[in-house]
Amino acid sequence: MTLAAFALLTAAVLAWAEPACKVPRAAPTGTAAWTAAHSSAAAAVARMSQQDKINMVTGIGWDKGPCVGNTAAISSINYPQLCLQDGPLGIRFGTGTTAFTPGIQAASTWDVELIRQRGEYLGAEARGCGVHVLLGPVAGALGKIPHGGRNWEGFGVDPYLAGIAMAETTEGIQSAGVQACAKHYIANEQELNRETMSSNVDDRTMHELYLWPFADAVHSNVASVMCSYNKLNGSWACESDKAQNGLLKKELGFQGYIVSDWNAQHTTNGAANNGMDMTMPGSDFNGRNVLWGPQLNTAVNNNQVSRARLDDMAKRILAAWYLLGQNSGYPSINIRANVQGNHKENVRAVARDGIVLLKNDGILPLKKPAKLALVGSAAVVNPQGMNACADKGCNTGALGMGWGSGSVNYPYFVAPYDALRVRAQSDGTTLGLHNSDSTSGVANVVSGADAAIVVITADSGEGYITVEGNVGDRQNLEPWHNGNQLVQAVAAANKNTIVVVHSVGPIILETILATPGVRAVVWAGLPSQENGNALVDVLYGLVSPSGKLVYTIAKKAEDYGTAVARGDDNFREGLYVDYRHFDNAKIEPRFEFGFGLSYTNFTYSALQTTTTATITPGPAGGPTIPGGPSDLWDTVATVTATITNTGAVAGAEVAQLYLSLPPSAPPSPPRQLRGFAKLKLEPGASGTATFKLRRRDLSYWDTGRQQWVVPSGVFGVSVGASSRDVRLEGSLQV
Repeated sequence: MTLAAFALLTAAVLAWAEPACKVPRAAPTGTAAWTAAHSSAAAAVARMSQQDKINMVTGIGWDKGPCVGNTAAISSINYPQLCLQDGPLGIRFGTGTTAFTPGIQAASTWDVELIRQRGEYLGAEARGCGVHVLLGPVAGALGKIPHGGRNWEGFGVDPYLAGIAMAETTEGIQSAGVQACAKHYIANEQELNRETMSSNVDDRTMHELYLWPFADAVHSNVASVMCSYNKLNGSWACESDKAQNGLLKKELGFQGYIVSDWNAQHTTNGAANNGMDMTMPGSDFNGRNVLWGPQLNTAVNNNQVSRARLDDMAKRILAAWYLLGQNSGYPSINIRANVQGNHKENVRAVARDGIVLLKNDGILPLKKPAKLALVGSAAVVNPQGMNACADKGCNTGALGMGWGSGSVNYPYFVAPYDALRVRAQSDGTTLGLHNSDSTSGVANVVSGADAAIVVITADSGEGYITVEGNVGDRQNLEPWHNGNQLVQAVAAANKNTIVVVHSVGPIILETILATPGVRAVVWAGLPSQENGNALVDVLYGLVSPSGKLVYTIAKKAEDYGTAVARGDDNFREGLYVDYRHFDNAKIEPRFEFGFGLSYTNFTYSALQTTTTATITPGPAGGPTIPGGPSDLWDTVATVTATITNTGAVAGAEVAQLYLSLPPSAPPSPPRQLRGFAKLKLEPGASGTATFKLRRRDLSYWDTGRQQWVVPSGVFGVSVGASSRDVRLEGSLQV
């Protein structure tokens, strides 16, 4: 099919095509490295038999190797048994590995250095265990439905922020010579019926929201992409020619391979001819229903799948192997190796700096109280053991991550009570504990305390596990275990109540905020193994809180305008997800996207906008590089602002830049995140927040032209402390 014919077809069918991307630091140039890798791969493929190629693209079957996914070794080219292992938080089933913070907590730091380091440590541990392919990072689910079970594995609801985190994490993992796998591709936004439903997404929404962060990963040379269980506009994601060949390989210039989610393949020929390159685990979960292997061999021999297509699959897999240098000196597979090193330092830093202070009337930070009380079952480690529930499939005791295949074992777990007890002993503080969610007896523990800390939770995960009636997705957005009533009981007996929330995503806080005596709300997210230590760091002011929300907290669940679909999901909300929806519909949130308080104060001044290149209105051009047309990645303007710490303590501020498209553009969200900078400042110090705008950041997806287009006119430039706390406004003329 010609490019012109392809474009016409795309426009006619709820098409979706490509975006492109970049990170604040210079992204690596991928074309030359991929060219060399593909050259080595082509030479190797020439020495392989057809059966060798079949073996390379077909997993050996469920539970038949040392890893969650395995392919057979190929002696003719000295290619090893390939190990693919979950996941986005570290090495699933590992015993000497770190339980890294979930992606949602990493994103809440808005700190690209910490996110990058987290990726580097993930890669180092994977390599140390001999894992060739680490199944992460996660860009889908993006999180358009706040109830979505696996939102916590990703980086929040904004594609720009998620894209930066995808790029930094991908580059971090691959810096260790480990293949990253961007997943779940694509529009995999809920657990209910995920293996049967169709996500029906319009062309512009696909590009500007759901494809955007995957393009960042591709631009950072991600080795592999995992296709998801759901259908896309009626076609299985792993058999969608449009999604796999059209968007990913052609428009984004993806040079690696596409691997199925486990048992997400449905046919032999459709998957092969429409772009999937590797099937995992090679069978269903009963060891049957093998769709490649002998079946693919027959299809090739019968010319139902071309030999060229089989060669292409093998070349893509080998190219990723060569790109990461795995053909020389790679460690042998040992999932149980001890590879933790000093990586807990990153866990604590991310857990701490991802804490968002939502309310504080002056009770925090704590200063050597004489008596403290701690309340809630989530204040202590699960009494049955920190890893008692397989794949974290329970919400018992302190919460550090959601449940499912994206979870990992804790090497240790510091609960709030553990860390507070150590601090209380050093300060001479009496610490009372009510480690139950029952309101009975609460008053006896909290009465007379200088402050009462109550810990509440909300959990979710993957749909193969049901926890307290929640089949992956959350049933509602209320705190679990009668959290509202527990807070009310504590506050009735102690007017200095501090609420700590450990949650996978938004909960409705109206009851808690309306309760007299609640003086602070600390949104502590999902802190993993350093749960209590990170909390104490913030409660006692060892650091000033600097996290910002990566989703909106609404006043009521209906305000989000999205919900778990019972059948197919037609994505009727389009571009208007989370803060884009709240802004467009003029709905007042309780706490907006990007919100977070500090123990100090920051002022904003001296907004400046300069163009660094001629910005020509119209479509993007240039050759296709990993991530899309090359000029989409060009920096075309720079915005700067001065941030000053006017308070009495050191702190860090996340300055955020939002753009509004000019009137010449089609209807668009009122403003969209297109830059952020985290500045760490001593009292009285000032720093410059610098936002580099790429051509991509100024573009919208033109469905008629099937191109990214910069509209002409005046762009609105807003810089502030959140999506609604705008401190400076300016403009950019194109």
